[in-house]
Amino acid sequence: MNRRFIDWIWNIRGSLTLVPGQSSDDAFRRLDPLFQEAGTRHERSADTLTFRKKNQAAQDKMAVFDAGILQVREDAAGPVLHYRLKSRALLFCFLAPLLFLGFAQATVMIGQWEKASAQSTEKKPEKKKDVALPQHPIDAFLGAPAPEKPKKDKEKNAEDEDKPSPTAAYVFAALFATLYVVGRILEARLVKSLFRRKLLGV
Repeated sequence: MNRRFIDWIWNIRGSLTLVPGQSSDDAFRRLDPLFQEAGTRHERSADTLTFRKKNQAAQDKMAVFDAGILQVREDAAGPVLHYRLKSRALLFCFLAPLLFLGFAQATVMIGQWEKASAQSTEKKPEKKKDVALPQHPIDAFLGAPAPEKPKKDKEKNAEDEDKPSPTAAYVFAALFATLYVVGRILEARLVKSLFRRKLLGV
C-alpha cells in the first residue's frame, strides 16, 4: 500500500508562492529564525531545507512538528515553497480515540460476560407468598396503615453501580477525536500563516 494514502494523518503538506523576484536563498534566510530554536537541527542543500526537533520548548512556534522538509521549486506561477511537516502529536491524537474505543468495547464485553456468568450460576429463588408484616397493636388501634414491604430498587441500583461502564472511555475517545480534527485544521492554517509572514518580512 502506498504510504502517502495514510501519512496525511500525521503529515501536513502545503505550498506558498514566493514574492516575484524572491530567490530561494532569500526565502530560506527569512525563514531561518524559525529553525534556530532550542532542540532544532536543520540542514540546507541547494533549494531544500530539512529539519528535526527534539525536546522542543513550548515557546517554539513550530513545537507541534518533529521534522519536515521545505523545498523551493519553479512552477508555472514562479518560485513556490513546498513543505511537508511531520507531527507525532497529531498521530497520537488520531490513535487515542481508537485506543479508548477498544477499552469501551472490552468493558462492554466484560460486563456481558459477567452478566452471563452470574445468570448461569444463580439459582432461581422460590416464590414466597406475600406475608403481612406484623403491626403493633397500638398502631392498629390508632388506625395507622400497615407497614409496607421493603422495595428492591435500592438493591438493583447498587448492582448497576458495580457494573463496569464504558462511558468514560467514550468521553475520552470523543475528546481526542475533537482535538485531532481541530488540531489538524488549525495547525495547517497557523503554519502557513507563519511562513507567509516570515517570507513577507512582517
